Amino acid sequence: MDLSKDLGLAELMDLLQFGKPPRRIEGYDISHMSGTDTVASMVVFYSGMPDKASYRKFKMRIPGNDDFAHMHEVITRRLSTKNQKQWGLPDLFLIDGGKGQLGAALRARDENSVYRPMIGLAKQYEQVVISIDNPPGDVEIIQAMAKKMNAYVERSDNFLLIDIPNSSHLVKLLQRIRDESHRFAVSYHTVLKVGRQRESWLTSVPGIGDITKKKLIREFGSTRGILQARDAELVKLLGEKKALLLKTYIRAEKKSLKPDDTSLDVVK
Repeated sequence: MDLSKDLGLAELMDLLQFGKPPRRIEGYDISHMSGTDTVASMVVFYSGMPDKASYRKFKMRIPGNDDFAHMHEVITRRLSTKNQKQWGLPDLFLIDGGKGQLGAALRARDENSVYRPMIGLAKQYEQVVISIDNPPGDVEIIQAMAKKMNAYVERSDNFLLIDIPNSSHLVKLLQRIRDESHRFAVSYHTVLKVGRQRESWLTSVPGIGDITKKKLIREFGSTRGILQARDAELVKLLGEKKALLLKTYIRAEKKSLKPDDTSLDVVK
């Protein structure tokens, strides 16, 4: 693995015409489900190895399902003056996606007057995507180096699409970074989704409006506290009829939880 990592960095250096192998590479991905709970991930590989302490996650502020807008947003936030001071800058940005995602990231980078090389890795064919307008190096040299790697190079709009054999150390390195950014984004998306679902079960109970919900949270502290409340406590707070209805939903919610699932988010 170490040899493959080093060879991958060396091939990446040759392709992009870096003077030395890139030490810090940041990978970015977007995750959502039908436009809800949209998040972005930033993973960091240092000398070809994951640096998990440096990973960051972003909850998207732009609503809906628009990968280009969300990629623009996350790179804009990454390149804020505050984050540049705290985290520094990478030697290379790896964007999960093709021309659209890379173009959005490049626009955000240029709007913040920061120059750092950016490339994309398109999922369908594992193509390395490089902007001709913003290449990491001389376009003709990039094309020549790609061909030395037995790659097929295609120009599409203002981008080079480079099909490097999947067996190459370079592609394997980029795949590891891309897959890790995808895993991290999906895991954060799942956390938000589960948290939202847990918060929503109480709202779904007929007759439990905002006033009653606040009364329950004030009395029991959290949705977990409500699930653990005694029948007599619910009756005293809500009255027998509403307490009986709530207990039906409490039983259903308890059944839906895994046996080891004890962390329930507070309703806000």
